[in-house]
Amino acid sequence: MQIKKASFLTKLVVLTLLIAASVALLRLQGQITAAEAERDSLRVRLTNQIQVNADLKDAVEHSEDPERQADIARNELGLAAPGEKIINFTD
Repeated sequence: MQIKKASFLTKLVVLTLLIAASVALLRLQGQITAAEAERDSLRVRLTNQIQVNADLKDAVEHSEDPERQADIARNELGLAAPGEKIINFTD
């Protein structure tokens, strides 16, 4: 059995296919990198949103707590209980 040498045209076709496959792989690698970056960004956003949701849930569950109401009145509204003195420090 004799093996026939590949013609120039066959070699050219194979080379063209290899180049096309390489270009396609490079494009896919770029898309994969972009998708991984987006995934990482979404994970960070998800983690932040989970924390916000937990904070809101805690606020709702303890909204009737008198101590919490007093803290909100002091810290966020600037109010004081009778007999308390407010001292503001500035930088």
